[in-house]
Amino acid sequence: MKKVLITGASGGIGLETARQLAAKGYQLTLVARSEEKLSKAVKDLGGTGHTILVADLTNKDDLQKLVDHLKTEKYDVLINNAGAGIYGKFIEIPLDEQLATMQLNINALVTLSYTFLQNAKQGDALVNIGSMLAHSSLPGGSVYAATKSFVANFSESLWYEFKKKGVFVMGFNPGAAASGFHANAGGHTSDFPKFVMSSVEDVARELVKALENRRKPRVVQGWKNRFMLFGFKLLSRKSAINIMGQISPGMKN
Repeated sequence: MKKVLITGASGGIGLETARQLAAKGYQLTLVARSEEKLSKAVKDLGGTGHTILVADLTNKDDLQKLVDHLKTEKYDVLINNAGAGIYGKFIEIPLDEQLATMQLNINALVTLSYTFLQNAKQGDALVNIGSMLAHSSLPGGSVYAATKSFVANFSESLWYEFKKKGVFVMGFNPGAAASGFHANAGGHTSDFPKFVMSSVEDVARELVKALENRRKPRVVQGWKNRFMLFGFKLLSRKSAINIMGQISPGMKN
């Protein structure tokens, strides 16, 4: 039975991915800040042997706790799903909140990737969840978009470094999904055109499929998102940024 650790797994894409993997016989460890939400989430998983680990990855002590866990407990798959963003104009968002976003989306992800890959064996896999914004800018969400560009390029480089060792690394980039992320970031799912929205079930389904197929180092989720990014290639960079600025929840104030 393969063991998987998923961060940010108390809701949204992380939890739905856990559900779908559990249905395939994987054994899950769910990581998030809320013990209450994790306890409820793990009860809903199919199969047996699932566990939870409470950790706030913006907290250095909690991050170290998870690092120590990964050093002593062997996992076949690590999915770095925990992430956060804040909608708003750059200088109108407190700097410490934006630095906390960078701590979670970049520093914690790099730290956990480093720890996992040090002991990874042939057949193991690392999945880093990025965003379609890895391919684009987002006025009104500049720091978030920049962190996801980092995640995408970081993951591609690791894919090359580890492919001969038989360890698969993938950057998975979903588009806007109908999850609690947007409310936590200060927006709403209704801020985005319905055309680009995906359900968390569809996102997780494509993530699990890409993990099992192990073909590409960078996967953009959803034909709608791939189509939109293809269209952006036909535009000037200036035009593409202007479009993103017009639809961004962070630019509506």
